[in-house]
Amino acid sequence: MATPHVLLVDDSCVDRLVAMRVLKSCNIRVTVVESPKQALKFLDMEHDVQLILTDYSMPGMTGYDLLIEKSPKLSHLPVVIICTENIPERIKKCLDGGAKDYIIKPIKVSNVPELLSYI
Repeated sequence: MATPHVLLVDDSCVDRLVAMRVLKSCNIRVTVVESPKQALKFLDMEHDVQLILTDYSMPGMTGYDLLIEKSPKLSHLPVVIICTENIPERIKKCLDGGAKDYIIKPIKVSNVPELLSYI
């Protein structure tokens, strides 16, 4: 299997660093952007991403907004929402909107097999 490529979207420098280290320690290629708008621009140019891992709470546009706004040509691309808050209504909204999963931060090595199962 080729090295999986994950697009990590998070406005928090610390959370990006933690998630990136966990993913890279599991031999996952990681591209990092700081906002959903940057993610959409990146996805317009880059087509080898296999999973979007996005924070929910970001200024301007949420991870849910990114989930809904990604273009129809990327509808096959799985999205996993990550967040520090365990809010059942938000989790349901994201899963109903098409997210594959909703993971409470921080990302751990034990989350990686499940993330890879969505690719």
